Amino acid sequence: MTIGYLIRRIGVFLLIVITAVTLNFFIPRISPRNPIQSRMNQLAAQGGVYENQIQELIKIYNQKFGLDKPLWEQYLIYWRDLLNFDLGMSFSYYPQTAIEMIARSAPWTIGLLIVSTMISFGLGTLLGALMAWPRTSRIATALSPLFMTLSAIPYYLLGMLFIYLIAMRWRLLPVGGAYTSGVNLTLSWQMALDIGRHAILPAASIVLSSVGSWGLGMRAMMTTTLGEDYLQMAEAKGLKPKTIFMDYALRNALLPQVTSLAISLAMVMSGAVLVEVIFGYPGVGNLLFKSIAGNDYFVIQGISLFIILSIGVSLLALDLLYPLIDPRIKYGQG
Repeated sequence: MTIGYLIRRIGVFLLIVITAVTLNFFIPRISPRNPIQSRMNQLAAQGGVYENQIQELIKIYNQKFGLDKPLWEQYLIYWRDLLNFDLGMSFSYYPQTAIEMIARSAPWTIGLLIVSTMISFGLGTLLGALMAWPRTSRIATALSPLFMTLSAIPYYLLGMLFIYLIAMRWRLLPVGGAYTSGVNLTLSWQMALDIGRHAILPAASIVLSSVGSWGLGMRAMMTTTLGEDYLQMAEAKGLKPKTIFMDYALRNALLPQVTSLAISLAMVMSGAVLVEVIFGYPGVGNLLFKSIAGNDYFVIQGISLFIILSIGVSLLALDLLYPLIDPRIKYGQG
């Protein structure tokens, strides 16, 4: 890996960060709604604020959150706070900060999505490769229609089906939530089992809906790999079929899958919004849904920024690791 290649990739990453932060600042402000006014109107409708106090409170909170300043000044303040790891206060849950709310929700989303993504990637990749391999069994070949069906079903529909059948009708697993209501979180095996039981249905809906896409993608890449000269050379050498499948076919067809996996893992911070909302899972996706509904600027900006940065860091790491994974990239640079 040359120094020039490294500098170019880091330069592109920094450009992505600057562009992302700028868009992240301006896009929520395109909405004509004033988040403070919307919040005050909600409180007034609930009887928490008198009508004659609304305008005065709106003025006070606009000053407190800096929304009374010109847009360019708000932009500079946003950069200053960002460099100090300050994402601002939540409008809807004041005085909680956006970073506190994200930090509280992120472990649930990361745990759920990383496990489900890795399971679906592993199963889908292996079964997809077996579907395309000419010496595989008829059972693996027959999986193609099933995978096509699963890839066409949205994960939230599977989630609602699981809630109706498994949780409500058969009562085998909890309907929703991340753990039993009223229980204090502790480091114990009993708590871990409780969290695991609550995560089975959301994880299963994500795994079943995505394993088909991974499988079909891998089958297509394996099909193109089967006609390559190095496979014919390996067969002419008399290598074992297992060696040809694992070291020659699967390894070379796996590279595009690795790129997709890196992007999928980077998207973990966005959360599985609809699954988390349906199951009442306290993850980032559920928090994002509530923040958009409440027009909570700073929380929306914080989540969006984490998503963009995680994607940027993941792609940067992938660009730096690709020459190690595929020697042909290293030769191309030379």
